[in-house]
Amino acid sequence: MTLVSISQVHVGWELPSQEFMFTRADLIRYAGASGDFNIIHWNERVAKEVGLPSVIAHGMLTMGTVIRVVTDWLGDPGKVIEYSARFTRPIPVPDTDEGTSIKVSAKITELLENDQAVITISAIHNEVTVLAKTVATVQLAP
Repeated sequence: MTLVSISQVHVGWELPSQEFMFTRADLIRYAGASGDFNIIHWNERVAKEVGLPSVIAHGMLTMGTVIRVVTDWLGDPGKVIEYSARFTRPIPVPDTDEGTSIKVSAKITELLENDQAVITISAIHNEVTVLAKTVATVQLAP
């Protein structure tokens, strides 16, 4: 995608929604890349012993995936100035080839000076919000 100008958008502008998949293989790859080998991300028995429904996706993997709805729209991840989220629910990842998915949508909630925008993001798994207060401040192309 190409970068967008502030003159092209308005408060309420909805970015294209996306659906992202997580499989157990994704969790393994992420663990290797990040160094986060916490047992709840790969051992179902232990995950259930500590009260989780199953192995769960890494929080940072989830957060990093969710921001793609913004970076894909912007065309440049370097345009993200600030990004924050609060984890509200884990994402159980079943031991199947299909895995599980999250649905992500976003909209512009504020236009700032200097061609910047605030974007509020929604991440839903099985009809439940998995990240709350998910907000990115981005630089739009002049």
